[in-house]
Amino acid sequence: MATGVATALVLSGCSAGGGDEAPELSDKPVTLRFTWWGNDARTAASQEVIAAFEKEYPNITIEPQFTDWAGYWDKLATETAANDAPDIIQMDEKYIATYGDRGALLDLSTLGDAVDTSDFPDSALATGKVDDALYGVPVGLTSYSIMANPALLEKAGVEVPDDKSWTWDDLAEIGAKVSAAGGGAEWGVAPWGFEDGGLNNWARQHGDALYTDGEVSIKPETVSSWYQQLLDMVDDGTTPPASNIIEKQSGGLAESFTATNTAAFGPWWNSQLTALSDASGSPLQSLRVPTTDGKADGSAYYKPSMYWSISSRSEHPAEAAAFVNFLANSEDAADILLTERGVPANEKIRAYIEPKLSDTDKEVVAFLDGLSEDVGDAPAVTPPGGSAIEALLKQYTEQVLFKQLTPDQAAEGFIKDLKDAIANA
Repeated sequence: MATGVATALVLSGCSAGGGDEAPELSDKPVTLRFTWWGNDARTAASQEVIAAFEKEYPNITIEPQFTDWAGYWDKLATETAANDAPDIIQMDEKYIATYGDRGALLDLSTLGDAVDTSDFPDSALATGKVDDALYGVPVGLTSYSIMANPALLEKAGVEVPDDKSWTWDDLAEIGAKVSAAGGGAEWGVAPWGFEDGGLNNWARQHGDALYTDGEVSIKPETVSSWYQQLLDMVDDGTTPPASNIIEKQSGGLAESFTATNTAAFGPWWNSQLTALSDASGSPLQSLRVPTTDGKADGSAYYKPSMYWSISSRSEHPAEAAAFVNFLANSEDAADILLTERGVPANEKIRAYIEPKLSDTDKEVVAFLDGLSEDVGDAPAVTPPGGSAIEALLKQYTEQVLFKQLTPDQAAEGFIKDLKDAIANA
């Protein structure tokens, strides 16, 4: 396999040992709860992995608990507050510091070699650490991208752009042509504004950063220009009207403009290519995010798609660690999961699964490898309280779309509210 991702992430991961001894497994019946968010395909794969683990550890029963993204975090927050969190938690970057800081997650580095991280790059492991405590093992890698629908572009008489040289102006120009040909049923560019990956990327392109030293550092003009770009495309018809956008936002991935073949371009994490292609029934293609001048600027980065974490309240940390280790290092688990949760951060597992991948999954890997010479360091981990960013982006993006606030006003309000959320965490 190409070594681009591994090279860019810096090699030489180390074991989670740190001198601590691994806890002993019980030979008595043990039941663990395992929670995740995701679609039906993820749920089916996860349940298959559970069955494989239970076959290897017959005294351990894994109870699955799953929901979609929208309801996942409210449920986890409620369970955690009641000291009833699941044993094994699928964790996201936006929340790992929040839960780690409040003592809700187990420091995996205290488990000796129960969770083997020797095949993970140090730089990937660093994204799961808060104050040197390892609160999550990175599951997969992904990068922000633009999903293109070649069939819609061909229908509009335009070609898939060269993503190594295209600009935001190119995106707007090509998108306008698709919208003109779509007659109000198909658009050029699906909206952004609801996900911090896009804001992170935009900030990096403009010499800015969302967070610095655990505090909000992004400038109001950076956020305002991001919103203005979106508003301009909505106003000229390149992007769907506000009412259409809000309707689609409530429908999940399968109902998105990209999955329903009603937008030629859409911002997504590249690891979502397979799910989007399956939902759309049309071949899609991951493109690099356009830049201001068409040149690579280090704004792209590799992000862990998610983490495996263990509740600090788990009554069975040894068994929970055994399951996390199985998820992270087992070839049996890898045979089932493949790239469903992103390109494996575990380099040994990534090399193992490559020959088994579908053509679409191979495209996911190839896209990340192709970025290897141009990616910059990953942004700072979202600080405690920063998980509020998702709700704040939704709030202020909707107000911009419906012209209840100007981009400048939205930028000021968003930054103030995000700072307050972090200060009060």
